[in-house]
Amino acid sequence: MSIIYAIYCIFLGYIVLNVVYWAVFAIAGRLGKADDVSPSSDTITFRKIGVLIPAYKEDAVIIESVTENLKQHYPADQFDLIVIADSFLPRTLIQLAAFPVKVLEVSFDVSTVAKAINAALSKLPLDQYDILVVSDADNHMAPDFLSRINRAFEQGWRAAQGHRVAKNSNTSVAILDAISEEINNHIFRKGSRVLGLSSATIGSGMAFEPRLMKEAMATQHTMGGYDKELETNIVLSGCKIAYLEDAYIYDEKVAHRAVFQNQRTRWIAAQWQFIKFYFWKGIGEILQGRIASGLKIIQAIILPKILLLGLLLLGLLIGLLTPYSFLWQTPLVLLLVMSASLIMSVPAYLWKRVSIREFLFIPVLLLSFVRALLNIRKAFKRFMHTPHTGSPDAQTP
Repeated sequence: MSIIYAIYCIFLGYIVLNVVYWAVFAIAGRLGKADDVSPSSDTITFRKIGVLIPAYKEDAVIIESVTENLKQHYPADQFDLIVIADSFLPRTLIQLAAFPVKVLEVSFDVSTVAKAINAALSKLPLDQYDILVVSDADNHMAPDFLSRINRAFEQGWRAAQGHRVAKNSNTSVAILDAISEEINNHIFRKGSRVLGLSSATIGSGMAFEPRLMKEAMATQHTMGGYDKELETNIVLSGCKIAYLEDAYIYDEKVAHRAVFQNQRTRWIAAQWQFIKFYFWKGIGEILQGRIASGLKIIQAIILPKILLLGLLLLGLLIGLLTPYSFLWQTPLVLLLVMSASLIMSVPAYLWKRVSIREFLFIPVLLLSFVRALLNIRKAFKRFMHTPHTGSPDAQTP
């Protein structure tokens, strides 16, 4: 019994650290500000920006995406949309040829976003661009997005993450996915910056100096987590990543549970691979006194919020079946703290779209998350693509 108790205490300590992390960063996100500086008429330099759009079989959404992303309030001769076309249909390539965009065709035995971006970085004359932005094939940049990115680089930033939000809320899964994204924005991006750490990246809406990006992309170990490795290598180089809360980029959220499960399988596998390759490097950074960079790497061991909530609920139920009151009181307190942290991280505009149906759907997504955990072996062998079909109801915060 003593061994079981010791294991329980160790596990409970890990859970406590997770809850404290979420709570501290949630409060920080409420108390501080992001790194935005509004575009203004005194902007002197319009930097040349290349927008990389890695796209694998995205024939259904790429034309709409290109059309929307050309509507930037930024000099047309100072930015290029660069579609990295992997396995596109011939008719789609013909359609793209009618737009003022660059198209780089690529092909791989096993396609990944990292391979597509690295192929583009090797082919493009990087001296031609001052900033490289990454946008998903379904993403729509707000009209002032590039202006805000340019303004941040004018202030001296060499890497920045924009504010990715949902452009659809057509199903309960999409609404909950949008809420999850905004919680992550509040915790891992805004909260991190308020506490002096780099913003986390998110795979799109990111901007970098070209040489910095190419060097950080040179080594990739994970199948589907290139953005986390990119972020880590930039932080290890001594460069901080800004978070631009007012630089919006609109993303299609998954609308169905099966797609949600597939996407989370890929993310969990990438996180596991990342921990395997970088955890001890993070410990080394801390031991050498580089606390900020070390903590950014150690963040990878923080449990996903839905899994943490599930474990707390399980602990509460188990505790209620035992004669020891602290076994249910402790999980209850932690559950309340965790819930409060998540609630304060959700912006007001999303609460207006939540109904009882979404609350009832949370256990279903928790089950899908558990299934995703059990399927991570699949993601170690191949890139699990998340299909996009277009978004019928664009939403603006």
